[in-house]
Order: sequence, then C-alpha cells, then structure tokens
Amino acid sequence: MHTRKLGQGLEVSAIGLGAMGMSMSYGPNPGSRDDMIGVLRHAVQRGVTFIDTAEVYGPYVNEELVGEAIAPVREQVVVATKFGWNIVDGRMQGTDSRPEQIRRVADASLRRLGVDAIDLFYQHRVDPDVPIEDVAGTVGELVAEGKVKHFGLSEAGATTIRRAHAVFPVTAVQSEYSLWTRDPEPEVLPACAELGIGFVPFSPLGKGFFTGTVSPDASFAPGEIRSRVPRFEAENLAANQALIDHVRALAEQRGATPAQVALAWLLAQRPFIVPIPGTRRTERVDENAGATTVALSADDVADLDGLVARLGVAGNRYDDAGMAAVGR
Repeated sequence: MHTRKLGQGLEVSAIGLGAMGMSMSYGPNPGSRDDMIGVLRHAVQRGVTFIDTAEVYGPYVNEELVGEAIAPVREQVVVATKFGWNIVDGRMQGTDSRPEQIRRVADASLRRLGVDAIDLFYQHRVDPDVPIEDVAGTVGELVAEGKVKHFGLSEAGATTIRRAHAVFPVTAVQSEYSLWTRDPEPEVLPACAELGIGFVPFSPLGKGFFTGTVSPDASFAPGEIRSRVPRFEAENLAANQALIDHVRALAEQRGATPAQVALAWLLAQRPFIVPIPGTRRTERVDENAGATTVALSADDVADLDGLVARLGVAGNRYDDAGMAAVGR
C-alpha cells in the first residue's frame, strides 16, 4: 500500500477504511464485535493506516470499537473522528458546533478512542447557527492544547472551506464522491487543490452499488440507510443498473473487480484524494486495497469521467432533509 498526503503534510494510506458500518446503518452485522476488531487490525496489517469514525456512529460505540482495535498499533494509525451533532437519547437532533460543544466532544472522543490526541477532527456537517470562523478557531485552540492534530470539514461548500481555512488550516475535506456522485467536482475539488487541502471521499463505492453486488430487485430493511436513499428505490435502482453494467464490463477487461475500478478512478482524479470505503469483511479490505494496483489508462479514466453525463443517475443521494444539510 502506498501513501498519499492530505493537507499540512498529513501522510496516510492511499485507501482508508470507514468504520461506520461496523456499528450502524447497513443492517445486521455479519460478525461479532471481536470479528470487527479483527477486520480493523487486518486492515492495518494490509497497510490501511487511515481509519474513520465519529461520535454519532452508534452513537459512541464505534469510537470505542476503533479505540480497542487500534490500541496495539496506535503509532501506525491515523484516526479521524467528528463533532457537530446534538445527540439526545441516542438520536441526532440537529447540528451543534458551539465552541463548548466541540470541546465536550473532543474530550469524550479522546476517552472513547483511548488516545492522547485526535489525529483529524472533522466538523461533521456545517452548523448554520455557528460561524465557521468560530468553529475553526475552537479547533485551532484544541490543536494548540495538544488534544487535536488536524482540522477537517465534512460536506462543506467551497466558500465555507475558504472561510475556515483563513482562520485555521484545513487538512482535509470529507464529502461523498463516487462515479455516481460528482458534486465536489465543480467547486470543492478546485478549492482543495488551490489551498493544499486533502480530499476524502466517503461512500466511494456508492453505498455498495459499485461493488456489483446490489441486484436490480434488491430490497432494504427499514433500519438500513439505503432504504431512505432515493437512488435505491426500486424504479431508480433498476434505472441505475446501466452504470454498474458499464463498470463491470471495464473491470473484466482489466482483470479487476468493479469496486477496484471505481476506487482506481477516484485515485486517478487528484493526487490528494484518499477514499475511505467501508466494509465488515477482511476479503473486502483486501479487494479495496488492491485498487491501488489497478492501472487504468487515460482512455479508461476519460470514459468513466463521462459515465454520468452519458447515462444519467436516477434519484438523489439523500432524502430532502439530507440534501439540505450538504454543501453549505
């Protein structure tokens, strides 16, 4: 596994690991807690040294899981976690990035992760009630105190990124980005390139769509995140099969899997892009890591660049409430 640099010289593995699904959102876990610890440690052994979690995953239990898993290999791992939600009785009740709340979350996350400092601390969603300058300043103070090493933003618009960066350097911006989610391309990626900020795509496989394992007639339990995503509604899912069919055909030509092609395409977009696919299986960890060895030609990349323009995407990536919280 080779490495890449985000902003401020933060070096991480070229493919990271999103841990959210080990605790929530994707239905019953195929393994036990010990199994998930094994997957996380296997990832580190495989060279995946960038692990993503958040206080809201669970909530709280995902940070505890990651903390236990990385304890023996702490010096090898860059851990990212997040603040920014008001969590009441285990449920998100809107955003909260007041300075005092950021400090409370930082202290609690440090305890749950069992670390001396949070490597990368993202604002999970922009809080319309708190100026981003106050958020950046507070995280800057936490960096000065040694509790945090780097500051990040999630699903922020280019103007917000610039305002935050002017107060305290932003190391990484995390947003959804994949073959069928291209929102960051017009403004956010150019801003990151200009300012020297890394970009971390979450859901880089389209919430599993680009693994090629989601059938056109797939159904999702009510508690599953995809049951609320318009793209996975029956009519839209069927319409979107043309996308994965194209990727699957290219993958067969290149001796790769659809997931590897989707990740290799992301890696080819910018040298500061580090995808964080989530999984709960060691074989998927290995498959995703293998994307770094998939050599797409310039013609392959150009072909995939135009995929959405040619075929279109049926359905939004979030419901209305989710869409209202991004790009602010």
